[in-house]
Amino acid sequence: IRIERYEPKYKGLWDDFVTSSKNGVFLFYRDYMEYHSDRFRDHSILFFEQGKLIAVMPANVHDSLFVSHDGLTFGGIVSNSSMKISRMLEVFDSLVVYLRDQSLDQLIYKAMPHIYHTFPAEEDLYGLFCQHAQIIRRDVSSTIDMRLRMPFSKGRKGSIKKAKKYDLVIRETGQFETFMAMEEYHLMTHYHLKPVHSAAEIKSLHRMFPNNIRLFGAYREEVMVAGIMIYESTNVAHAQYIAANEEGKTIGALDEILDFLINERYATKRYVDFGISTEREGQYLNLGLVQNKESFGARTTVHDFYSLDLV
Repeated sequence: IRIERYEPKYKGLWDDFVTSSKNGVFLFYRDYMEYHSDRFRDHSILFFEQGKLIAVMPANVHDSLFVSHDGLTFGGIVSNSSMKISRMLEVFDSLVVYLRDQSLDQLIYKAMPHIYHTFPAEEDLYGLFCQHAQIIRRDVSSTIDMRLRMPFSKGRKGSIKKAKKYDLVIRETGQFETFMAMEEYHLMTHYHLKPVHSAAEIKSLHRMFPNNIRLFGAYREEVMVAGIMIYESTNVAHAQYIAANEEGKTIGALDEILDFLINERYATKRYVDFGISTEREGQYLNLGLVQNKESFGARTTVHDFYSLDLV
């Protein structure tokens, strides 16, 4: 197996492979990855066998670390239906040799949660095991399996009923600046953090991926009081950002948006995912946050991070 470092000449080949893969999502398209190319030193790689592309891996390098990928929620090896376990073990053997030849000391592997797989694609987890990689972080995400729906809690049903009294209008919208201002205020007030994306970046990404990045707002008298930004892939509708202003919080506007998304807009999607509720490299679980998500019928999936020493 031959490994090539990504170059712009491979863009079409890369994107076509992600489209036809069994575990690729729009986050892995080059246009998405390169919106923040100034922040990360890209070192994505392609795996060839007898001249045929069999896998790709979004990645970057910082210091002596090879990471898959610092700018993405998850990464890892993207493969298609021809990938079987014996070949994946060969892929990992080749990967380790390649990284050592690059004088890198450690691989940080951000495994893709299974809910994003079109069909089973966990060969990489066994490959990591065989290379004696160690799990170093586990984040808790909350996911609804739409085929096996659990009911909303009694309290959540009551909150939605209350919100409906305010005659909110729930609709898809392009008011990203208004929404991101609410999100920035929420994160700074509660967590002293800033969003990963600026409003300008989100607008640019939405123009490139209008079917994948979607914003749903709750309006009262034509004023947005809450919103949820969805990252939509083949199997998963993932809540990337959730925010409300003070009025929206008081009247339960977010509950009504989520009721709409779960029971109407994404009723036929395989999974609805709320994102993680862990902090401090997975060691701290925000109980209030996760219980809120579980009240909608969500249960736990995990995002695992692995480390493999190369020296």
